[in-house]
Amino acid sequence: METQVFTLSNSKNMTAQITNYGGIILSLVVPDRNGNFDDVTLGYQQVSDYQKDTCFFGALIGRYANRIANGRFTLNQVTYQLATNDGPNHLHGGKRGFNSVVWNPTNVSTNSLQLEYISEDGEENYPGRLHVKVIYTVTEANELRIDYTATSDKDTIVNLTNHAYFNLAGHGHGDILDHQLKIYADFFTPINAQTIPTGEILSVEGTPFDFRSLTTIRSKLDFTNPQIKNGQGFDHNFVLDQREPYDQTPDCRLMKAAELYEPNSGRFMEVFTTKPGVQFYSGNFIPESLPGKNGVVYGRHSGLCLETQFFPDSPNRSHFSNPILKANTTYEHTTIYRFNTK
Repeated sequence: METQVFTLSNSKNMTAQITNYGGIILSLVVPDRNGNFDDVTLGYQQVSDYQKDTCFFGALIGRYANRIANGRFTLNQVTYQLATNDGPNHLHGGKRGFNSVVWNPTNVSTNSLQLEYISEDGEENYPGRLHVKVIYTVTEANELRIDYTATSDKDTIVNLTNHAYFNLAGHGHGDILDHQLKIYADFFTPINAQTIPTGEILSVEGTPFDFRSLTTIRSKLDFTNPQIKNGQGFDHNFVLDQREPYDQTPDCRLMKAAELYEPNSGRFMEVFTTKPGVQFYSGNFIPESLPGKNGVVYGRHSGLCLETQFFPDSPNRSHFSNPILKANTTYEHTTIYRFNTK
């Protein structure tokens, strides 16, 4: 299938460029408080550069986002061994996850793109023939909306997300450590040295993980904290609490997960999701002197991720969120990134 690039836009000149290779967000251009536009996502100059990418810049992630301990889970009394592509663990769908496949563009308009992919039964050793649809929409409210649906002919596990790296100053304009972050979470899931959840659910109170009000990321990077050491920065799942809804309809499942503010540009991003968790990753493993798009060079902490998700290693933790998709039922998930200024 041919690799293509699609440009989505609204009447306010917000634009998103997306390729059907890996469903990758190539760019996301939004205004600052003075009306100047800049691309606020990290990435590469050419689509071909993503084929050797190790950072998952802007990519669709599946079948299972984040990590599964030892690459192993049991479903319906059958144990499945997945690829161990992150030390002893399984990461982001395996050696050939959804970020590395060519998606079929099935519906395209000026502001919306629908991509589809069929993951055959046994692909990366996951059970079930999984039919996935992802719709990207640039709305008139300066939002990038991502709607995911999937169905399977067998019981399986599914956890889809997008791995965009944001820098609201504009990609290539330094690091994200002086961004201010708020996460609507009273609890987080601590990790071991292999960044696998320990199974605990701990309060953020009195820890570097307390982002319950807009807080500068730099002020929380306390490398004497064992959890910060384990992640070499922030690479943790936050347990989203009952929080501000996206709208006021009684049945609205979209709730606010996070806010991000960059004081110099005035750009302010809100994240809404239907998922129970968000992984905050502070770009700890972006290689130094990494060539990016438009001649920019990236390094550690050049961008951050807010990946909406089921909790990591949920297939092996019965008290975590349930990632099982039953046969012939529908997986649904929506995430919205809304951009304003202040």
